[in-house]
Amino acid sequence: MNMEKMMQDKAVSMYGSDLSNCSNEQIYLLLLDITKDLMANAPLIEGDRKLYYISAEFLIGKLLSNNLLNLGVYDQVRDVLAGMGKTLAEIEEIEPEPSLGNGGLGRLAACFLDSIATLELPGDGVGLNYHLGLFHQKFENRKQKELPDPWMTAQSWLNDTGKYYPVHFGNMDVEAHLKSMDVIGYTGKKNQLLLFDLDTVTEAIVESDSINFDKNDVKENLTLFLYPDDSDEVGRKLRVYQQYFLVSAGAQMILEDVKAHSWDLKNISDHVVIQINDTHPSMVIPELIRLLMENGLSLEEAVAQTEKVCAYTNHTILAEALEKWPSHFIEQVAPQLMPIIRELDAIAAKRDDNPKTRIIQNDIIHMANMDIHFSKSTNGVAKIHTDILKDTELHDFYRLYPEKFNNKTNGITFRRWLQACNPQLTKWIISKIGDGFLKDSIELEALKKYAADPECQKEVLAIKREKKEELAVFLKNRQGVEIDPNSIFDIQVKRLHEYKRQQMNLLSVINLYQEIKNGYVPEEKVTVIFGAKAAPAYILAKDIIHAILVLSDLIAKDEVASKYLQVVMVENYDVTCAEKLIPAADISEQISLASKEASGTSNMKFMLNGAVTLGTDDGANVEIHHLVGDDNIFIFGVDSDTVIKHYEKADYHPQDILAQDSKVRELVDFLVSEEMIALGDQTSLGRLHHDITTKDWFMALIDLESYMNCRKEAYAAYADQNRWAQMMINNIAAAGFFSSDRTIAQYNEEIWKLK
Repeated sequence: MNMEKMMQDKAVSMYGSDLSNCSNEQIYLLLLDITKDLMANAPLIEGDRKLYYISAEFLIGKLLSNNLLNLGVYDQVRDVLAGMGKTLAEIEEIEPEPSLGNGGLGRLAACFLDSIATLELPGDGVGLNYHLGLFHQKFENRKQKELPDPWMTAQSWLNDTGKYYPVHFGNMDVEAHLKSMDVIGYTGKKNQLLLFDLDTVTEAIVESDSINFDKNDVKENLTLFLYPDDSDEVGRKLRVYQQYFLVSAGAQMILEDVKAHSWDLKNISDHVVIQINDTHPSMVIPELIRLLMENGLSLEEAVAQTEKVCAYTNHTILAEALEKWPSHFIEQVAPQLMPIIRELDAIAAKRDDNPKTRIIQNDIIHMANMDIHFSKSTNGVAKIHTDILKDTELHDFYRLYPEKFNNKTNGITFRRWLQACNPQLTKWIISKIGDGFLKDSIELEALKKYAADPECQKEVLAIKREKKEELAVFLKNRQGVEIDPNSIFDIQVKRLHEYKRQQMNLLSVINLYQEIKNGYVPEEKVTVIFGAKAAPAYILAKDIIHAILVLSDLIAKDEVASKYLQVVMVENYDVTCAEKLIPAADISEQISLASKEASGTSNMKFMLNGAVTLGTDDGANVEIHHLVGDDNIFIFGVDSDTVIKHYEKADYHPQDILAQDSKVRELVDFLVSEEMIALGDQTSLGRLHHDITTKDWFMALIDLESYMNCRKEAYAAYADQNRWAQMMINNIAAAGFFSSDRTIAQYNEEIWKLK
């Protein structure tokens, strides 16, 4: 196709203007229009058995470049723009990022949709169309402030299907309005992301300059925000309304599809698979049973078919993240489900007399328990995670259903996380081993023979330098922060949670700062970059952000320390930021407490882009460590068995470490030092200090000394740039295992069996 002519014609038809006279905004909109036209004409992937991947989150990021790549016209568009003196990057700056997800769970779901379509498997994503996302993060007075994050514009990737599905709540009836987005695979065929919304929702009820709104008015607030504040009962109940809205509309849509194909509902499991992504969509199980019974199946038939249709992915080892809802919530929101849930609980009791595997316990409904009993598969998302589920956290269920448990180590799509965000590195890899790795990622292993080649080392270092310079420009433009591309870029970006231990990173940076003040001068300047949002009601997480921002300003104001150390907290970390930060990183911080991170996927993205992991043997780090070997990773900290035993015995006390190690005590006490309090909020800093010294539930102090030593080891290794470049290439070469294409192929072979 002649892309230049298509763009020229579109400019005339849309604006009555020559393409050369169009603004960046106009060029973005005409490319959006062209791309949607091309996708509309792409063949839909169909088959005799279809997947519905149902998830509360789909963190899809900006879509223009990714869609152009998968349509095979990226290079043509890039060349047309280059002829005009423009780049795709500057055009894509215009595109709003869809606010449909938060962190790894949603980003994984987005990668999976890409791979499902690329492998030409019939499978759609099913979710909610959040108007204002999680929230837009802004820093004020060195604290996180939450603002609405509107993203829907008159022209967007959303399509209106015109379809509505009735949803019956205990106190009202509503109509779920189905919107869609085309999901184009690398072969040019497509599936869809199907998103339900409520026409009565109004953004005007959100208070100005905040994310507060009337949480009682469900008709006006239902799809406003992802994960509405659950610090009170009305907020928790709103989450239940959201979840039932999703599964009720979704289950009706699935049955409509089955009937349209003239498939027999009594054998629905022959044609339908529902993958339950974490516990948010768990109510799809009783809802599907209810609807099948309405369509003539007996309870026994409906339960049997549902158990064969549904599969459950567990994403956490944290007990508090396995959702549990009071039965009176369900009685109020979806009373029609309670008789079925009680029946399921009775069936579970007949299967196992262990009270820990009951669905209803003390009038609390355990959603994960229902998922495991009444789905055909329960998978973890990294080998160590699945082993922990089987051995400890879900051992009672594993004893009952050993055949249901399996592992599917997470993956990422190389189209976005290499080809789109790092075209320089992609081009270099192609020059060495060809482009076969874009379809078969294991071919990256062929790069290993270049790891010791001085010329190749020089080339990858030059690419990394270019990406660091790009990041410097991006951060200067985005939030006015200037960083030094000559420094080590040491980056930790992920959701703010104590188990991910940003607080341990903070304490280690305090140590670096104090050492510089005491005369230690590092060989290389270090830029430590954080990016994270804290849930609005998660006070301690917000305290950690505040402490990072205070320390950042404290170091910046110090004439000596600022020459050697800089701390940056990226505002409103999102996919767009990640696409700049990850290719620029030298060190990938993956420092969760061993046994607590289910998998992680940022670790894979960093690795693929030539960053070297500094982390614990946790989640997918374990597999990264195995693949790259001891010489190409920096591992520290106690192992998962040690951590699990500490929790079992309740014998970890931060006071013991503080009493024995004066240096650690000094670092922790610095949080409430005169220097920090002069810039910060004494209450917030004091609360963080108190938690670390008296509780430290995720054991930052147990690994702090090991972490600080390992970090210095990494910095020393960086000083030898030839050795570092060798490590970079070895990491890239070993990253092929972490393609989401591989993950999805395993899901399909072992669970979905799509036709």
